[in-house]
Amino acid sequence: MAHDLPIEASLTREERLEALLGPLGHLLEGEALGWANLANAASAIHAVTAWHWVGFYVVDAAANNLVLGPFQGPVACTRLAPGRGVCAAAWQTGQTQVVPDVEAFPGHVACSSLSRSEVVIPVKGPQGVVAVLDVDSAELGDFSEREVRALERIVETLETSWGQWAWFV
Repeated sequence: MAHDLPIEASLTREERLEALLGPLGHLLEGEALGWANLANAASAIHAVTAWHWVGFYVVDAAANNLVLGPFQGPVACTRLAPGRGVCAAAWQTGQTQVVPDVEAFPGHVACSSLSRSEVVIPVKGPQGVVAVLDVDSAELGDFSEREVRALERIVETLETSWGQWAWFV
């Protein structure tokens, strides 16, 4: 089934993100495969914001690292180790990380030289952090508090279904 995102392009980016919550819920309804849902979520966020990179890193507990999941944007780092970078900080602390200037973040992992600012939001399951939503911008300080809150609400939508999704076909 084809889906359109009925979000008015003339809205501010903050308003477009907030307006995405309803359509995203409909995109997730009825799909039992987690990877497909993460792919649609990354695509939808990217479509309404045009940020440089939007995607997910999923916790690989066996390897004790984060592995690249569905995303929109340029080629990305495949695995991220604990203690290195913004994604690892969100994973290990369970807290949203907002970085206005990635060059000022100790241990920043530069998967793209065009990324200037970043926000990473942990996705929590019953056993703790299961993934992170990673959003990179090519502009310094490009994330407003309202945009971050809208992204956190998008993640909350994903968290409500996470434990019900299958991860293998």
